[in-house]
Amino acid sequence: MPDPGPSPLQSSLPAAAARFGADVLANALAHAPSQAQDQAQDPARAAGVLPSAPTLPFGRGPAAGDVPVDAPVEALVPDQGPGPALERILRGPSGLGTAGLSLARRTEPSTPPAPGAPLAAAAPVAGNPIPGLYHHPVPEPDPVRVEEVSRRIKAWALDEVELYPEDWEDQFDGFSVGRYMVACHPDAPTIDHLMIATRLMVAENAVDDCYCEDHGGSPIGLGGRLLLAHTALDHLHTTKEYQPQWAESLHADAPRRAYRSAMEYFVQQSTASQADRYRHDMARLHMGYLAEAAWAQTDHVPEVWEYLAMRQFNNFRPCPTITDTVGGYELPADLHAQPAMQRVLALAGNATTIVNDLYSYTKELAAPGKHLNLPVVIAEREGVSDREAYLKAVEVHNDLMHDFESEAAALAVACPTPSVLRFLRGVAVWVDGNHYWHQTNTYRYSLPDFW
Repeated sequence: MPDPGPSPLQSSLPAAAARFGADVLANALAHAPSQAQDQAQDPARAAGVLPSAPTLPFGRGPAAGDVPVDAPVEALVPDQGPGPALERILRGPSGLGTAGLSLARRTEPSTPPAPGAPLAAAAPVAGNPIPGLYHHPVPEPDPVRVEEVSRRIKAWALDEVELYPEDWEDQFDGFSVGRYMVACHPDAPTIDHLMIATRLMVAENAVDDCYCEDHGGSPIGLGGRLLLAHTALDHLHTTKEYQPQWAESLHADAPRRAYRSAMEYFVQQSTASQADRYRHDMARLHMGYLAEAAWAQTDHVPEVWEYLAMRQFNNFRPCPTITDTVGGYELPADLHAQPAMQRVLALAGNATTIVNDLYSYTKELAAPGKHLNLPVVIAEREGVSDREAYLKAVEVHNDLMHDFESEAAALAVACPTPSVLRFLRGVAVWVDGNHYWHQTNTYRYSLPDFW
């Protein structure tokens, strides 16, 4: 796959990088010559090996909406200090021939308004954001793409994998997975690339619903079910005598049929390292499912830190980790495996999952049984009211988001290679798109009356 240019400037990453003051950037860049000089002097950097990150103090970012989502790079860079260097990092490759490095559909940034001119009002969207929740508004997803992805995913669910019976159709439609995936992957070069993420998202939710949650799920025996389903992602290598029985088992129920089919499509458009990366993250997800199930079986409410540990595994991480496959390029395996990149991905997964806890709070309270989510755990373990617990959970999310943005911006400065920059942008876009979907999915979610 070719080395790409940057994703559209929809994400929160440029704003996060912009908040590093001129003195911080000057200090960081003073330790490193230009990229061309670095590569000439350091063969490891020229080969794409991630350098050690500069030590940067991390500060709080601006409030949501301070920077227009379509602002040009120039509007996101401080007026003082090494602006051209940061612009280069944020913009990605430029010059003769570099346009071919990106497979993404591009749109030109909007012309900046005249000084003192009011910004155009954003188009209204459904639903209300949680008051005080740190987030970034995103453009409405392309309606043509949304309609086509929605049509294709429903045909796949009904005709290829027989995912759900007729009486679940309203719930499938209400999930609005087409709008979700188009919002999270605006730089996907084709509908086929969007469908990679969409099938995997639907398959993951089928496993969660049918094995763990609403539609017949139970903690009893969950480990065995998840293990067999995982072999649809990470194939069993056994003897010729038993191979046919395993292959037949992949069609035994809707979750396994969905996993098998979605993974087959995925490996057709991914590299071997991307596929192995995804299998690893799905194993993490399944381990998180099992921890939550074990607590349910023993009626245990974990400490808040224990709950957050579980949520680092039972979370959205498998979705943003494939942002390069969906974008039509590859973040090399050695760069993906760097501790700094792994921290960025972990923080992104943790923050987006707490978004789910917050928006689904009233939905889970109305469901039978006790559902663990961050506000519920805080209320019980810290002895505060439901309202206080919910508002503290908002603060936890905001802290995670600020840390995610700071770490991503520091990594962008430390390793300004095109694939790293685009991957970081893609993850940040996914984070923003995930919030957009939760906010606007009024079919599934409503907010508590805490304000």
